[in-house]
Amino acid sequence: MNRSRRLCLRLPALLLVPALAQAHGFRAGDIEIDHPYALPTVPGQTQGAVYLRRLRNHGRRADRLLAAHTPRAQAVEFHRSQLDAQQVMRMRTEPHIELPAGAELRLRHGGEWHLMLLGLQRPLREGERFALTLRFEHAGEREVVVWVQRPRGTEAGTAHRH
Repeated sequence: MNRSRRLCLRLPALLLVPALAQAHGFRAGDIEIDHPYALPTVPGQTQGAVYLRRLRNHGRRADRLLAAHTPRAQAVEFHRSQLDAQQVMRMRTEPHIELPAGAELRLRHGGEWHLMLLGLQRPLREGERFALTLRFEHAGEREVVVWVQRPRGTEAGTAHRH
């Protein structure tokens, strides 16, 4: 087979590589964990946040995200933002995140939920990746890879702050 014909046969597979490099998802039992990411932080910042494009329970029974940990931080908490009676946005630490059967939850920056990293060992730099372990009530534990990135439309130097 000549060289140009081999290249033509490989071209469709080569075109898929960039798309596959951008998407990363994980499964823990019936739970789909789609694209864990964190925003970059600045030197001296000791808190950061992890987001998930989607957390979906494909199962027939409810589950809960009970805990998370990473070597990059001393602790991970679940934070939820809600309007109070005076219409002021308040952030609260929650003991777990409920995942009803068949439900999908988006943990996006600027949204209702995120995982707060406390006691960062060093800044989160754009382009790096780190491990995060999630523990579910029924689906068990699953280690995922968090990509540190700036979401589209985010200005340089913007980081999650409390």
